[in-house]
Amino acid sequence: MLPSQAEPAPSSAKVGDTPELIAQRQSPATAAIGNSSFVTAAVNRVGTAVVRIDTERTITRRRVDPFMEDPFFRQFFGDAYSQQLPPEQLRGLGSGFIIDKSGLVLTNAHVVDKADKVTVRLKDGRTFEGKVQGIDEVTDLAVVKINAGKDLPVAPLGSSNAVQVGDWAIAVGNPLGFDNTVTLGIVSTLKRSSAQVGISDKRLDFIQTDAAINPGNSGGPLLNDRGEVIGINTAIRADAMGIGFAIPIDKAKAIATQLERDGKVAHPYLGVQMVTLTPELAKQNNSDPNSTFEIPEVNGVLVMRVIQNSPAAKAGIRRGDVILQIDGQAITNAEQLQNFVENTNLGQSLQLKVQRGTQTQQLSVRTAELQNASS
Repeated sequence: MLPSQAEPAPSSAKVGDTPELIAQRQSPATAAIGNSSFVTAAVNRVGTAVVRIDTERTITRRRVDPFMEDPFFRQFFGDAYSQQLPPEQLRGLGSGFIIDKSGLVLTNAHVVDKADKVTVRLKDGRTFEGKVQGIDEVTDLAVVKINAGKDLPVAPLGSSNAVQVGDWAIAVGNPLGFDNTVTLGIVSTLKRSSAQVGISDKRLDFIQTDAAINPGNSGGPLLNDRGEVIGINTAIRADAMGIGFAIPIDKAKAIATQLERDGKVAHPYLGVQMVTLTPELAKQNNSDPNSTFEIPEVNGVLVMRVIQNSPAAKAGIRRGDVILQIDGQAITNAEQLQNFVENTNLGQSLQLKVQRGTQTQQLSVRTAELQNASS
């Protein structure tokens, strides 16, 4: 039928009409993609509170005569044949955001760690010398203070506990030296442990996102669609292609308060290097004729190494032990054990149920303060 001969569509559809006419509505995803204003609004809400952090560090080097590489000669001559070289300046770049009108800036620890000079530059071009208030390597967080008066923009902080997989994620920062850069993606997954990411010296559960996070983004905010900070971007994997990681903001809030007050955060530890054990993994090990020892075929946490002079060593924990319980709570994976210890108090006594070969033992371990994040 030609258009001129067609009857006009009815203004409303009744039950039983054939065919029923239903007005089609855009899906939320289509509406969001078709209208980028939510990204603009989110960035405008927080943009002026995002800062660039430039760091400088001076290192000294010595040139050593090749024959002094021999331990025999070094024993007798020491550094007599080494030559002092001119100091070398190392420069770094990162991001951060203002969390308090007094001039507190939150960023990554690796952005400012060991820096001799920290310069904070605001979006309006003003620059200030930054003083590092505190650093926590275990959670890769740092607080920097600038003296810029009281009229500073502050980033609105959201709640990472409210974040869901599939939510919009907006990364803001200065990647690769390109200031004021915004990338858009979604939250890919939650509670991605530092062990899964491949950084065993950290104690974190990351927000994973496909919003581009590159060197220079570190310390900048990850926003939700309302412009609230839900995480702190951290470029920790050089081989990460298409995925990035952010420290949940709820974790950062608690750490930032301690860093501002005390300059550091005390983390309890046991002093073991461990892996998750399942009966299947134990069977594979036990069937290998080259295996150095037999492992109990149970669910738990296998101790791979005990740090010397650590609480675990003093309690009698040995390599090859399988930790089954702590204070009566079943332990089935390494992340669970790490989180349990992290949430205890320094000096707290923990009762461990350990299987050693075919025997089970009860051991008492008193936590101590972690001094080196790599242990």
